[in-house]
Amino acid sequence: MAFKVEWKKDMLFEGTTPNGHKVFMDTVKEHGGSDSAAAPMQLVLIALGGCTGMDVISILRKMKDVPKEFYMEIDSERAPEHPKIYKKTRIKYVFVGDVKEENVKRAIELSQTKYCSVSAILKGVGEVEYTYEIRKE
Repeated sequence: MAFKVEWKKDMLFEGTTPNGHKVFMDTVKEHGGSDSAAAPMQLVLIALGGCTGMDVISILRKMKDVPKEFYMEIDSERAPEHPKIYKKTRIKYVFVGDVKEENVKRAIELSQTKYCSVSAILKGVGEVEYTYEIRKE
């Protein structure tokens, strides 16, 4: 599995997956970029959301208990010194619709303890905490 990451200009990079999907990365002007794309560490948190979110929806589908809407709010604290890793990450799972709380809890738990590889990586260097909210329509 080979990925390609190519420098385009200034601090803009283009990443290409083995199956041809592209993602751009940049940084803020203070660090020589033009702030035209997400920074690499921001993509880590987006990847976390995608990873655990896909797990949760997949599990809830198997339980035949799918929400009308679903999103996550993710924030994190970084270490003050380089390499400035994420020390504490918080995920708030928000479900809208008539879903059973026990199914939501189980789906999140399975994602966080068994399936989500991005979460496992972050737990290797810091804490990952999570909460959830179910909003009825």
